[in-house]
Amino acid sequence: MSTITFEDFLKVDIRTGTIVEAKDFPEARKPAIILLIDFGPEIGIKKSSAQITVHYTPEDLVGRQVMAVVNFPPRQIGPVRSEVLTLGFEDGNGAIVLAATDKQVPNGRKLM
Repeated sequence: MSTITFEDFLKVDIRTGTIVEAKDFPEARKPAIILLIDFGPEIGIKKSSAQITVHYTPEDLVGRQVMAVVNFPPRQIGPVRSEVLTLGFEDGNGAIVLAATDKQVPNGRKLM
């Protein structure tokens, strides 16, 4: 693993947002869920495709606050343009568990 400077870290814009809509993404090569995440008035609602189907269903996700990188360029994933990278960690079997705060914070707050 290479090291980065603190200035490099500051370039990554990680924000909190609340999932306002989630639906299955059957066109994805790997099982995924399409998320609409509200990052507050400054950033607005952004779309993300997340491979999180092992631990979550769309119904489980609405209202959940998550963390995402909001300053990567959008990626085209099949018919969906994913605008942010929703963050998570692999569990012991390689399935993704969402990264989140342990207490609610206002949507759009930046990781410090």
